[in-house]
Amino acid sequence: MYGLCGCCWALRPRYKRLVDNIFPEDPEEGLVKANMEKLTFFALSAPEKLDRIAAYLSERLTRELNRHRYGYVCIAMEAMEQLLLACHCQSINLLVESFLSTLRLLLEADKPHLHILATNSFVKFANIEEDTPSYHRSYDFFVSRFSEMCHSDHEDLDTRNKIRVSGIRGLQGVVRKTVDDELQVNIWEPRHMEQIVPALLVNLQQHSQNDSGSPAEQTEVCFRELLCRAAYGHINNAIKPVLMHLDSHSLWQGRGFAVQCFQIIMYSIQSQHSHLVIQQLLGHLDANSRSPASVRAGIVEVLSEAAVIEATGSVGPTVLEVFNTLLRQLRQSVDYQLTGYYDNGGKHKTSSIEEKKLQDAVIKTIGSFANTLPIYQRSEVMLFIMGKIPVPGIYPALGSPNSGFEGSRMIQVMLLKSLLQVSEHYESSNLLTALPSSFLEPLLSFTLMEDPEIRLLVLSILTSLIDRRHNASRLTTASVAFDVSSLEMKEDRCSRQDNLFMRKHAQRLYRHVYLASREENSGRSHYQALFTLLAVLSVELANEEVVVDLIRLILALQEMTLSNQECLSVFNRCGIHALCAAFLNLLSQLGPPPTLHQHITQVIESRQKDAPHLLPEVMFCDKPRLPEGELKVDEALLFIQSKICEALAGSSYSAHCERFNTPYTPQLTEEDRLSKRKSIGDAVSLQVDMDLPFCPDTPQKPQTEHITFETLKNAIEDRGVVEEEERRKRMEVVERFQTAPFEEIAAQCGARTSLLQSKLNQVFELIIRPPPSPSGHSAPRSTPVYEMKFPDLCVY
Repeated sequence: MYGLCGCCWALRPRYKRLVDNIFPEDPEEGLVKANMEKLTFFALSAPEKLDRIAAYLSERLTRELNRHRYGYVCIAMEAMEQLLLACHCQSINLLVESFLSTLRLLLEADKPHLHILATNSFVKFANIEEDTPSYHRSYDFFVSRFSEMCHSDHEDLDTRNKIRVSGIRGLQGVVRKTVDDELQVNIWEPRHMEQIVPALLVNLQQHSQNDSGSPAEQTEVCFRELLCRAAYGHINNAIKPVLMHLDSHSLWQGRGFAVQCFQIIMYSIQSQHSHLVIQQLLGHLDANSRSPASVRAGIVEVLSEAAVIEATGSVGPTVLEVFNTLLRQLRQSVDYQLTGYYDNGGKHKTSSIEEKKLQDAVIKTIGSFANTLPIYQRSEVMLFIMGKIPVPGIYPALGSPNSGFEGSRMIQVMLLKSLLQVSEHYESSNLLTALPSSFLEPLLSFTLMEDPEIRLLVLSILTSLIDRRHNASRLTTASVAFDVSSLEMKEDRCSRQDNLFMRKHAQRLYRHVYLASREENSGRSHYQALFTLLAVLSVELANEEVVVDLIRLILALQEMTLSNQECLSVFNRCGIHALCAAFLNLLSQLGPPPTLHQHITQVIESRQKDAPHLLPEVMFCDKPRLPEGELKVDEALLFIQSKICEALAGSSYSAHCERFNTPYTPQLTEEDRLSKRKSIGDAVSLQVDMDLPFCPDTPQKPQTEHITFETLKNAIEDRGVVEEEERRKRMEVVERFQTAPFEEIAAQCGARTSLLQSKLNQVFELIIRPPPSPSGHSAPRSTPVYEMKFPDLCVY
């Protein structure tokens, strides 16, 4: 009887007859709408029949697909879609399994238009909100199939683009369907992300078309939607495939796709999660530390762009770790540049040009990161970078054994450039917090280094930190033609905190300016930087006492150029004279009485007439005109202390004029002596004294010296000779420790230990020896307390 029902159409079940009625005789006529309404009404009236209706529709679609009757296939899919949309949410599970199995059949076919049809149906299904959870669905097939469609290489370009767009829309549907349902497959698992993300990135590189239907346009929409739905624990799984794709396709080089990709990522994810992306990039940079310089530079460039976007969010808890990683990359790059290889085996060569590009990118990135931080954290970052810079006498061990002294110098330059990047955008109303002693003292020690580039960087850093009102840009060129009224400089009354800062650190600043100005290898840029620093000091922190001290400093510099004891070249002497003229011309217009400006102007006019080589316009040009032979300066060309005192008399500055009676003389400290070195590598065994070799057979006699006025006078006059002798001895010590065998150094240290022990024995003898008797006879030697033997029952 059951078989007869199958043969006789009238005896077939009603749901089958309703399904058969929706198919027209000619597939071109499309779905029979009236019969489709009847089928929908029946499905809604008898929801328990939904699974049978869906199964029969799937059977009809499979049969038509096998017969290649694609018109009826489209009609069956349309009917199934309408049933999905019409059924209530609690009944949709009865349809879904048959619907998804039908889509699998279409996606497995070899017809592109069937793939597009299946994808469109899946997208409609993905947009349906379900209230009833499902525990047994699997979307693994759709993830892999849609990802495969994104890589389509069809011969026809138009067909290829349509297939790729369909694959992208399918992935977007999978994400929408699964991302918010905890009972569904976890789309954030690595096995799914490793399929989805590369499929999207491949199409994101397509820029040939700009219309809204291009793969690149659709991919960006899908990629942003995927990332914006990522929670805290999903960021790493989404970013790791991006890094792997960029590595495998060599896309880090240049400012191109990698930057664009991470710009999309940073703008799409939630701002509070942005620091996770930064951490991923930093870890990837460490993992590629032995990759070509172009790859490392590309990653650093991406980091820089990501930091700018991250300014609205937070850098996260590992702020200093960011800078630590970047500074470590600088040190490795210096090693690679000096050795010529970026691996330990010496197989992969690198060039200085590529490494310098990387170093510039790292320095720029450090500045970008620092700009995203609040003011108080920037101060910590500057202290952190300063702690990494090899300060003479404090950090003698630096770099790798391959880098040597040149590597140490290069690292010093790189880290100071990084510090300059941070300081250029640092703004603080209180210099006591911007320049604490722990930061200022090691920074100033670099003004005495023999390397001119290091000194110039330090001067620029000091200027940028003190210049809170951004006047330095107007004072970069030293000139005697400055008109302060036309410069439109911003001046404010010196605050109480500024006065405290100058009382605490002014003498240290003056001393280092004085010592830095007499360096033999100083050039035009150094004197211009010194002028800018002094000008910013006078604008930012000047009061009556500071102005008088600055004038004393300038007079001391002028006196130094006239002294024959200083080993200065003609250019250095003329440069210092030009510096003094330019600064006094500016200072005299910032508040002192007009009579001071008149004296300064009179001296400048005399120099313009008789000695133009003492002015900055002539000395600080590309081709300075130096006088022939020795430099001779008449008194009319000098700034006279007595005339300056007369000009300041009767004003608010007169209360401090008695300070002119004491000429400014910088006090050389141990810090200054230690800083006068070519590199930090010379700071080996600084305290070793090689004056007197130890001879055990020679009796040691106590030496006393009577200090008189003549002794002090000679010591002051011969200070330059003494310093030169001390410097020569230190260089001998350094050379000995660098070249001598280890056995010789150990023997010498052992001899010094014996000498110390003998001195201690002499001290002990003096302590336990009784005083001499008046009669001249020495008293018998008493037994020391520590050698006495007391009986066991002795009562103390």
